[in-house]
Amino acid sequence: MSKLVVFSFLGGDLNQGFPVVTAQLWCDNQFVPVKLTGSLPPAPELSELYRRWQLLYAAVYQRLDRSNQRIKVHSQDITNISVNDFDEVCQQLQANINAWLKFESFQNIERQLRTLLSRHDEIRVIIETNIVLLHRLPWHLWHFFEDYPKAELALSNHEYESPQLLQKSPTGKVKILAILGNRVGIDIEKDGSLLQGLTDAKTTFLIEPTRQTLDEYLWNHDWDILFFAGHSNSLADGEIGEICINKTESLTILQLKHALKAAIRRGLKLAIFNSCDGIGLGRNLADLNIPQMIVMREGVPDLIAQEFLKNFLTAFADRKPFYLAVREARERLQGLENEFPCASWLPVICQNPTTVSTTWQELCGNFADTKFVDEVSKKGKIATPKFKLWTVILSTLIVAVSTLGLRYLGIFEKIELQSFDQMLRLRPQEEPDPRLIIVEITEKDIQSQQEMTKGLKSISDNTLAKLLNKLQKYQPRVIGLDIYRDLADPPNKSNLIQLPVELNKDNVVVICKSRDNKYDLQGVKPPKDVPVERQGFTDAIQDRDGIVRRQILMMAQEPSSTCTTPYSFSLQLVARYLSYENIKPKFNEDYVQFGSKVFKRLKFSRSGAYQQGVDLGGNQILINYRNTDYQRVSLNDVLSDKFDRKSLKDKLVIVGVTANTVSDTWSTLYSTAQQDYQEISGVFIQAQMVSQVLSAVLDQRPILWVLPYWGDILWIYGWSVVGSLIIWQMRSLSHKRCAIFVTVVILYGVCAIALLKQGLWLPFIPSAFAVVASGVVVMLIQRRQELFTISNP
Repeated sequence: MSKLVVFSFLGGDLNQGFPVVTAQLWCDNQFVPVKLTGSLPPAPELSELYRRWQLLYAAVYQRLDRSNQRIKVHSQDITNISVNDFDEVCQQLQANINAWLKFESFQNIERQLRTLLSRHDEIRVIIETNIVLLHRLPWHLWHFFEDYPKAELALSNHEYESPQLLQKSPTGKVKILAILGNRVGIDIEKDGSLLQGLTDAKTTFLIEPTRQTLDEYLWNHDWDILFFAGHSNSLADGEIGEICINKTESLTILQLKHALKAAIRRGLKLAIFNSCDGIGLGRNLADLNIPQMIVMREGVPDLIAQEFLKNFLTAFADRKPFYLAVREARERLQGLENEFPCASWLPVICQNPTTVSTTWQELCGNFADTKFVDEVSKKGKIATPKFKLWTVILSTLIVAVSTLGLRYLGIFEKIELQSFDQMLRLRPQEEPDPRLIIVEITEKDIQSQQEMTKGLKSISDNTLAKLLNKLQKYQPRVIGLDIYRDLADPPNKSNLIQLPVELNKDNVVVICKSRDNKYDLQGVKPPKDVPVERQGFTDAIQDRDGIVRRQILMMAQEPSSTCTTPYSFSLQLVARYLSYENIKPKFNEDYVQFGSKVFKRLKFSRSGAYQQGVDLGGNQILINYRNTDYQRVSLNDVLSDKFDRKSLKDKLVIVGVTANTVSDTWSTLYSTAQQDYQEISGVFIQAQMVSQVLSAVLDQRPILWVLPYWGDILWIYGWSVVGSLIIWQMRSLSHKRCAIFVTVVILYGVCAIALLKQGLWLPFIPSAFAVVASGVVVMLIQRRQELFTISNP
């Protein structure tokens, strides 16, 4: 069984310690890893000890004075050193590393890992850090690697992305670009002969090339392996890697950045730098997201470099897993350590954790022909592009169905309504509807009356009769009386104007309130002797959060109700006003039509965000609130002629109470947006309901509507698929996160434009949830597939 362990050293350094160290264990049958957390204490002595080891290492090899060394020795660093001194420092370094890793918090990680690992497991151990010294430390000296003979170490930077790869046709040969650089003082001919001896590889040699030649070969050809032998070193304390390509030119990885990125994109899987001090090279190439590398952590003698290359190529070309081939070749160098101390410390893997650990047969293009892969493929575990796509589609289907299930249960209702309100509030300030004027009965109007009103009446019948008589003189088209008058005042023969007379004018509409067994057992009767044709009910609907977002145009009344009209007050006013425009209404169970404008009802029980336990009975539509105030005049101003008389001609006049002592206030979507929460009087709600119908018919203002239920399903699933496919194409984790964010922003923009321009209320919240959820699922699937392939090369 193959497993992957990734240690991440987060924050801190050897002088301060590492307050957070995480270990992630990826196994074959897991979509997410086992994650363990610990810490490590300060270990400043490791820094000093490793620096001393470096100096002694260079001095020992200087003293050996062998020819053909790839090591550059600075003789002034240290003198008078013996091999015994060097051995002692090596033992101290090993002891200090193991003592440091025995810290109790880190031991908790190790103990848990050991319970989950077997000695027979092939284990890839990756050290993630941006600290150069941690990359240089000989981690293979940790006792863990002695106990697990099939474990091998790799290094990685903290930040990495999956490389963008182009499809290429298999050739049956491993294509190797071998760069034999500056050879002054060293022997690299043996490296070339070892590469030439590979029977199933095609090697192209560039011997001491110019920068232009190297650049052209990287740009214009497909390579599987990049090999370099020659002089190299790490600059700026290991932050920058440099190779000497000929006797006069040295190049950093940054100077080859674009050419190397092109080679990686065209399929470069492995880079081998059989040269000195390659930590800087490994760190810089890791930034370009090359899948994997082999470098030497310090200076390397010719013989050691050649022996490692020979043993590695033999094992790797013999189909041994990459990590095990490196470990075997590295450990075989121990037999030469009498002459070349610490030779087995030098080779190290640098791995991009997002990529698959390559195999020789894969590089040959015969991956699908191997027995091992055939067996795995039969089990459906090879993540081919087609399989991945179907996985994406299936996963998004599951996410979409789950999202629709949550919506069906009403989980999203509250936040959907809030987002609906927020989008509508994006509209700029609108002009007042010029067709409407409100005669408001204020607190001052009530207090100034000389007559005593009866019961809960706001004004007396006599005052109301005077008001209606005065209004009729200025020729309004329709007068709507949004005041309950179910009880008459006692007869008063001194009254010059009688209310029944004024109420019986053809252009006056009065109100009543329905009776139902659940909310209102009584209802409110209309004024006496007013025919049902001029009556309208004022029943209002509040959502669970108390906001009025819907209006009822028509509904059937209970047989015992005192309010018998099937038409709402607002619909009666609109119908009479539009009759002057020769626009006649058409009534249907599912819609109301004026001219070419059709007001379709919200479907019974489930429509838009209303999914669970919402009464959508009757002919209900959404209210498209106008973001403005309305023309208004007070009762006293009308009675005393202190207003523009011409302003009433041909208008639709609504008379209603705005006094605080009369409890008739409601919440709208603009109430919640105000710093001081304010409800508005019912007469203004009626004005909004009337205005939205008139504006839609006469001004082409959008009518708010929703998709049918199957339309919501397709919309949510469609965005789930789109989001998933976008994430599926991204390689970088940061790019995936940005893609999810951008997709949600675009979705919001589309929904807002559709609502404000066309009146279409699209399900933004469920769609955004589906985009995010499906994106996360796809990322987990991709990660699982990548790690499975790493675990089963």
